[in-house]
Amino acid sequence: MPHAELPVEKILSLLGEGPTRIAALTSDLSPAQLRTLPHGGAWSATDVLAHLRSCADVWGQCIHAILVEEQPTLRAVHPSAWVKGVDYPTLEFEPSLQAYTAQRAELLTLLESLSAVAWSRTATITGAGKPLVRTVKFYAEWLATHERSHYKQFKQLHRAFS
Repeated sequence: MPHAELPVEKILSLLGEGPTRIAALTSDLSPAQLRTLPHGGAWSATDVLAHLRSCADVWGQCIHAILVEEQPTLRAVHPSAWVKGVDYPTLEFEPSLQAYTAQRAELLTLLESLSAVAWSRTATITGAGKPLVRTVKFYAEWLATHERSHYKQFKQLHRAFS
């Protein structure tokens, strides 16, 4: 069942609160705890943050491309593939969270300046089956709602070590 699209204001709100929520859920965990894999094969806090940073990179680059090019054609890149080419999983949590927070602030500054027309700009996405047409709003909402789905992991880790 498809979900109802979120209004731009809600997308911006969710994107804005993400780094703060992550910081609050991890602030009292030690560097060792942030790297500890919980039972059941789940990701460590460092792994979850690396994943979220990869998603922010990939989908943020799509947003930028859509805004600077006229109806670009972009090749789909999966964040799980992207993370293999960056050092996010090996970084210490705090500096990685700071970089993520700064990246988010830049994205929010960009998104907050957009007109309704700019939110509707499109790209054709290839390389993942049938070509898809995606908007700036699609990628911003995807980033916001996907991130929200990972807060549970941070909450579980916080509970496990508290």
